[in-house]
Parts: sequence; structure tokens; C-alpha cells
Amino acid sequence: MGGFFVIHLFEALSFLLAWGYTAVFFLILKSFLPLREPLILKVITFLVCGFLADSIIYSNDPGSLFGTMLLFFLFVLLFYRGTFMEKLSVLLVFYPALIAINYLMLDIGGRLFKLVTGASYEDTLQSPKLALISTAIHTASLLLRLLFWIGAWLVLRRFLEKIPSHLNTKTWLIIDMLILSSFVAIFTIIYFMPEQTAIVYPICGASVFSSFGCMYLAAYIYDSMQTAYRVQQMEIQRDYYKERIAEEERVRAIYHDLKNHLLVMESRQNTAETRQMAQTLRSQIADYEDYVHTGNEFLDIILKDKAARAREKKIDFSALVDFKGMDFLEPLDISTIFGNAIDNAMEASEQLPEEDRLVTVKAERVRDMLLITVENNTPPGTQSTGGTTKSDRFVHGFGIPNIKRPLRNTTASAASAQKTEPIC
Repeated sequence: MGGFFVIHLFEALSFLLAWGYTAVFFLILKSFLPLREPLILKVITFLVCGFLADSIIYSNDPGSLFGTMLLFFLFVLLFYRGTFMEKLSVLLVFYPALIAINYLMLDIGGRLFKLVTGASYEDTLQSPKLALISTAIHTASLLLRLLFWIGAWLVLRRFLEKIPSHLNTKTWLIIDMLILSSFVAIFTIIYFMPEQTAIVYPICGASVFSSFGCMYLAAYIYDSMQTAYRVQQMEIQRDYYKERIAEEERVRAIYHDLKNHLLVMESRQNTAETRQMAQTLRSQIADYEDYVHTGNEFLDIILKDKAARAREKKIDFSALVDFKGMDFLEPLDISTIFGNAIDNAMEASEQLPEEDRLVTVKAERVRDMLLITVENNTPPGTQSTGGTTKSDRFVHGFGIPNIKRPLRNTTASAASAQKTEPIC
């Protein structure tokens, strides 16, 4: 009777360990990709995750290997939000680690039981003592599996949350190609060489290491991109302030001579020399007029640069932007939204005669929303496709998709970027 009580105690503990493992694995996936919103759907996701996370992988069994893989991918597609490439990456990164750990725990437990008792599965069914040993080994394997995934979560948590929303499809494609080799290796080894322990175990370990290594690689790429962006921002701001200082000195010099110029112009009235002098003064202060004071220094830099480019292209450019109190937007988001939208608008305007070229930028806060409008003239009959009209689509066509991507700072109460239809 006492033996049966201990067996039931181990079984209860195994049940708790299995669901604890499910909770940790569920948390890891949730940190990587956001869940779909309804609460009832989240509960269903957790229950289904428990079934998949505890899947038993057998050697020489294509049903358990490929069937579970298909179910896992469908699970990610249905219950999580994100792009197809991000969901495919979840399959390639986490599923090999999942089946490797499950296979190792099951196989090591079976071999350990065989080594200790020398009994078969049929003997276990007829002996309470053997059943107790089997249950104890199974519980210990579940505990080790839980501890492994807790350790994985502690290592990966600082990488998982920031990776998916900041890497583009091409970067994910590179990472997926790197992980594909271990993905194929783990399937091949478990299916074709289950008895070759000396080969199977190292491959399983390498697969887990490769999966988590790809997460580190993705985080490293993200950090490198952020560093490059920050350096670029600092260089832009440095050049901007240098130019501002030079412009201020130039304006002071113009102001210093302005009185003498005005005296000459008053004395000579409307002569060719007077008109030339006035034209020279206008050209000297034209660049200074490009500065737009929005309340955000980084946006001032962008609009100043775009205004100068518009003047070179003979485009009538105007900006009515009040950006005070919009600190929730990071410089990278400001550059992505305004830079891409204005570039697209100017490219469309260049197709028109000079007298019809017009780009207008407006931005203001309306209650809890930031409304951004970029307007431009286009040739009659032109329709916006949301992509690129250039022939080289490999290096173009990313402007509008980048604008639509989520903001990097998710603490903002609300923000809306509005793109108006072309004005013909």
C-alpha cells in the first residue's frame, strides 16, 4: 500500500512539473511573438502548448517527428501574431530544441532504468517495486527538463523581447538558413540512428546550442544595427549644429553689412545695381530660411535636409509641424516615418513640370493621436500601389512597409500616421 502511495505522489509531482515546464515554454514563446488578444484564446493557447511541449519523440517514428512538427507550426500560425517569416523562425529555432530535450530525457531515463533494474517494460507492469523506480526516474527527468528550460529562459529573456519587431525579412532569412542545418540533422539522427548514442546525444546537444546561438546572433545583429543608427544620429546632429553655428555667423555678418547695403539702395533707388544687390542679399539668406522649428531637434534636421533637396529639385516644399510634447517617438521612428514619406512624395512630384511640383508636410496632436499628413501632386491617373514604381525592386520598395512597422517605443498612449491620397 505504501508503495502505491509513493507512486501516486510521484505521479502528482510529475503532473505539476509537466505543467510548470509548459508555463516556462509558453512564456518563452510569448516573449518572442505576441499572442492573439481574446483571453479565452490565450487560455486555449496555453492548454494546446501543454500538449505540444510534452510531446514524446520516438526513434524511427516519422509520425511523432513530422506530425508533431506540423502541429507545432499550425499552433504558432493560429495563436500568435507576427509575419510568416517570424513564425517560421519560431519553428526552426524552438522546435529542434524542444524535440532534442524531450528525446534526451526519455532516452536517458529509459537507459538508466534498464541499467539499474535490467527489467523490461512488461516486467514493470507486474512489479510495484519496478513501477516505483520507473516513476521516480520519470519524475527526475521531468525535473531536469524544467530546470533546463528555466535556465534557457533566464539566458534568453533579454534577447527575446527586442528581436522580432526590429529585424527585417532578409535578416530572418539569413538566420533561418543558418539554423536549417541543425534542424535537418536532429531529424535525421533521431530517425535513422537511434541506437548510436555516441552520435545522437552530441547532435541533440549541438542542435540546442545552435538554436539558442541563433537567438544570440539575432540579438547581436539588432544591437549592431542600433549602434550604427545611434552613431549615424550623432554624426547628423553634429553636422547640423556645426552648420547652424556657421549659418548664425553668416547671418550676423550679413546683418552687420545690411545697413550699408540699405543706404546704397536708398540712394540709387531702382537701378540695375540696386536690383543685383537685393538679389545677392536674398540668395545669402535663402539657406537660412530652410530651418523649420518643430519643437523636436531631430525632426528639424530632417525637414531642413528635405527642404534643401526640394529646392534643388524645384519643388515647392512647406512644413507645418508642431511636435512639442511628442517625446514618445524615438529618433529612428521619426526618421523612418518622415524620411520615407517625404522621399516618396518628392519622387512623385519630380515627374511633374516644375510649376506643378508641390510637397506639404503637416503634423499635429489631436487629443491622444498624432496625425501626420504628407501631400504631393502626381501626374493625372496615377494610383498608389503601396510599393515601388522603380525597376530595381531589390533595393527599393521598403519605404511604406517600414512606415507601417510597429513603433520601437510601445509606451506611447496612441499614435497614428496618416498618408493622404495623391492630389492630382
